[in-house]
Amino acid sequence: MSARRKRRTGRGTLAVIAALLIGSALLRAGLGAGAALAVVDAPSVPVAPTPEACEPPKDMGPVLEAMNAREDRLKQREAQLQDRMRALAVAEEEIRQKTQELVAAEEQLRATIALADSAAEDDITRLVAVYQAMKPKDAAALFETMDPEFAAGFLGRMQPDAAAGIMAGLSPQTAYSVSVILAGRNASVPTE
Repeated sequence: MSARRKRRTGRGTLAVIAALLIGSALLRAGLGAGAALAVVDAPSVPVAPTPEACEPPKDMGPVLEAMNAREDRLKQREAQLQDRMRALAVAEEEIRQKTQELVAAEEQLRATIALADSAAEDDITRLVAVYQAMKPKDAAALFETMDPEFAAGFLGRMQPDAAAGIMAGLSPQTAYSVSVILAGRNASVPTE
């Protein structure tokens, strides 16, 4: 029995040592976990940098000043460019409006000129008809007092037989002047 007892005593010692090791492990885990939990639960506090940490090295001062001055100049140029862009946009809008006004005025002027031209053409056509309806002798007396260029304009629009009757009643000098003007009216027109 004593051998059995020795074995049992050895087993008990092993159990006690195992229990102590497990207890030690639990104790260490508990203490470490508490610290870890305390770090997780603690609110994060930002750490303010010290003034010494923010100041640049002394040899970098002139470089930083030059960079700051350049940044200021760039900001100023950007503001000037923005002002120019706004001014150009305003000028562009004004030019667009003025162009539209000019186009409208040009169309109105064309309409007025067309109306005046048609009215003048109608008046000349009526006068030509009146001179053609007159007796050649009476019409020749009127044409004799007209400027030769003016008279040639009317005679060039008349029917050839009516114009011939009037030309026959004109003095030779006036008839010659009117004939030269009529013959030379189309002399400067290109033939090719």
